[in-house]
Amino acid sequence: MAMRIVASRPDPAILGLPWDTPLEEWPDDVVVPLPRGLSRHVVRIVRLRERVYAVKETQDDIAFREYRMLRDLQRLGLPAVVPQGVVTGREDPGGEELPAALITRHLQFSLPYRSLFSRGMTAEHVPTLIDAIVVLLVRLHLAGFYWGDVSLSNVLFRRNAGEFAAYLVDAETGELHEEVSDRMRDYDITVGCENIFAELMDLSASGAVQQPIDGFGIIELLRTRYEALWGELTGLEEFRADEMWRIERRVERLNDLGFDVDELDIVTDLGGDTIRIQPKVVDLGHHTREIQSLTGMTVEDNQARRLLNDIASFTAHYDLGREDRHLVASKWMHQIFEPIMALIPPDATRKLEPAEIFHEILEHRWYLSEQAGAEVDIHETARDYIERFLATKPDEAITGEE
Repeated sequence: MAMRIVASRPDPAILGLPWDTPLEEWPDDVVVPLPRGLSRHVVRIVRLRERVYAVKETQDDIAFREYRMLRDLQRLGLPAVVPQGVVTGREDPGGEELPAALITRHLQFSLPYRSLFSRGMTAEHVPTLIDAIVVLLVRLHLAGFYWGDVSLSNVLFRRNAGEFAAYLVDAETGELHEEVSDRMRDYDITVGCENIFAELMDLSASGAVQQPIDGFGIIELLRTRYEALWGELTGLEEFRADEMWRIERRVERLNDLGFDVDELDIVTDLGGDTIRIQPKVVDLGHHTREIQSLTGMTVEDNQARRLLNDIASFTAHYDLGREDRHLVASKWMHQIFEPIMALIPPDATRKLEPAEIFHEILEHRWYLSEQAGAEVDIHETARDYIERFLATKPDEAITGEE
């Protein structure tokens, strides 16, 4: 049987991997000792020159189906790992058939949930993971994606200004529809509650978390937060004709949540006395798109919100309110953000993303200023944070240069 590789962006180095060896026996000079989440499949993280990939063994048809599904999610702009290719027709030196392999690109600065707890996360932080799962699930449902296997294990988390952003890593049970029905949504939530409850109880039993986790409270939180966000994003609102300002207020509320409204359904009755509005198309990334337009940086939405707030403070402090926002943002980059990033030692650049480091520096400034009774200079704060805290953090990114 001839080995076959199907790839969206072919990387010749993939051919050099030991495909005639079962994945669990791949040597240390190929496999990166990176934390991996729990999986029903054998998964390995590999480094090929400057690129890092995740490789998962599975059946041929499942590998191709998940590969195509992840490509569809990528085209829709949804938070999921990027598929690289599928390898089939594998055989060991004795001619025995080996499983197919799905290759995805490693998501930099991401961690499975168990690794977060091994790095200091406590039971108090579990709701932030649930919030990230809720946002991911709502976004997938809005786009017509039925997951079928919602769980913490099928997600990677990236830090997002003290919170988290969740990315789908396992799409083999997923389906794309024109619209996800209420029954499908309820099934996803129910499965998510069951899986996440079991995962948290297992985590607690393993001793990875010192404080007890209220599993029932967490799954109730999942359902409540999901229903609240779904209702805000899709709910019908009715008001009188002399309350047109409520249209703008609804859009502002969605913007505050980080969502942009691409389409709004507005219906009036025959007399024009009653108006109904309902968002039809919403997309997370309001603040992300704004900070990218102003600075060129691509960051998570909460990180973007934090950077925008600091630009607003910079604008007020230097009385730049009459200047063009892009010009002000450029000054902020040159006077604040870039000099602070230049303070970070080369061996600390892989610990956190720049936007997350800046967020933590802002948090540290608040703490120092509270102690001093006066605002502490941001650059002085940065030097103190880097020396006292950043240097002790573990790396959360890997590169092909290691």
